[in-house]
Amino acid sequence: MNSTPAGDARTRAVIYCRISQDRTGAGLGVDRQREDCEALAERMGWDVVEVYVDNDVSAFSGKLRKDYRRMLADLDEGRATVVIVWHTDRLTRSIVELEEYIELSDRRGIATHTVQAGTIDLATPSGRMTARILGAVARQESEHKGHRVARARQQKAMAGEWAGGIRPFGWGVPTGEMRTKVDRKTGEEVEAPVLDMTKAVPEEAEALRFWTDEILSGGSIRSLVKWCADKGVLTTRGNPVTHTDMRDMLLRPRNAGIAVYRGEEVGRGKWEPIVDEAKYRAVVAILKDPARTVNQGAQPKWLGSLLYRCGRGECPHFVYVTQSGGRQYPSYRCQTGHGGGRRADIVDQFVEDTIVERLERPDAHELLEPAPDGVDVAALQAESEQIRARMRDLGGLFGAGQIELGAFTEGMDTARAQLEGVTRQLARAATRDPLAGLVGAEDVRAAWKALDLERQRAALRSLVEVTLKTPRPGRMPDGGYFDYSAVVFDWKRG
Repeated sequence: MNSTPAGDARTRAVIYCRISQDRTGAGLGVDRQREDCEALAERMGWDVVEVYVDNDVSAFSGKLRKDYRRMLADLDEGRATVVIVWHTDRLTRSIVELEEYIELSDRRGIATHTVQAGTIDLATPSGRMTARILGAVARQESEHKGHRVARARQQKAMAGEWAGGIRPFGWGVPTGEMRTKVDRKTGEEVEAPVLDMTKAVPEEAEALRFWTDEILSGGSIRSLVKWCADKGVLTTRGNPVTHTDMRDMLLRPRNAGIAVYRGEEVGRGKWEPIVDEAKYRAVVAILKDPARTVNQGAQPKWLGSLLYRCGRGECPHFVYVTQSGGRQYPSYRCQTGHGGGRRADIVDQFVEDTIVERLERPDAHELLEPAPDGVDVAALQAESEQIRARMRDLGGLFGAGQIELGAFTEGMDTARAQLEGVTRQLARAATRDPLAGLVGAEDVRAAWKALDLERQRAALRSLVEVTLKTPRPGRMPDGGYFDYSAVVFDWKRG
């Protein structure tokens, strides 16, 4: 900045610099603007009292430009009488903002000078007209640029190409080439490998397949998040995997080789899928099922927590485990809090023994859900592609004005209903029976013990409903005090 000699009153000026997209983060575009603006101030003999910078912020997007707003406030306080910008489109591309700036300039006697377009005299009608014309031209350029960028991204998506962004978990194998980028945390330039987004990262692909199979076998997102924490698996940003991260990764169409644009599937991608489409559709159906219980709170520690029903009278509620009331042992009690309790360890062991005994019988194979008959996965996949092609064609016809809104809406509703039916069939073909690993096992009890609690609960949920009736008082015929007959099994299969 220039210094002002004592007694020499010089014009006070401020500089405003902005660049809408800084791909490297180095701020080089802003630096060039600043140098040119400072050179103009030097030629004119002005004192630069402040430089305001908004880096990587668009004047067209409507997002807050902090330094621009700070500059307006300072100008309103009389800090300077001249604003220097590289070009008028660096100042604003919004008609509303321009009118606000014109009003402030007129009220405070602010002169605007540009490096590229000379002086903009906002005190005269012709000067204001010139500013408005330049603003309208700048806005049109922004709109055209936005359209070109959106169209380019759409074309990439339609062609199955990677459109950029955060690296999706599962893809991105180094090509051996390097590129320079700026570390967003340190601001320093670093060398980074160029990634081939059509190739899968082996260990991440294996994890995706494992997670998919776990969900199809009755596992939960919560158990998979814990698995990631135990294994040290992180997101592609290097953060611990959260419940939301896991769900998003499982629901990503890219897993099945499907390209997406603006949230809509647009066709096959130019990469090999990591997960079979049928399995992917099944996972989507499971995770988006409205009846699915979503609980990100404390992980259940007992087999029947919120699965066993309370059997006191007509009570419709489930039981949970508590150790309240000074009792020595954890007990199952109704959610409503009405009296009594059953020792949780004894109930769970009895339920486990009963399930294992049932699965050890010679006819246990009859408990398995029958495999879907006549499901042609390849044909269903081809049918889904045809339906999506029709939806794209309808969108094109409507956009070109060749069909009316009513016909477009009716056609899209029909296509969506057909696509939903195909998706359900694909999901049905891939969903795995939670009992599949137990029935026919050489040692059923060992197979049961090998399951984690979430899988055991999934098997219990699919096989039987357990109700804890009011127990008989006193000593039982076996000499103990636990009434096993009050634990009632309502088998859902067989």
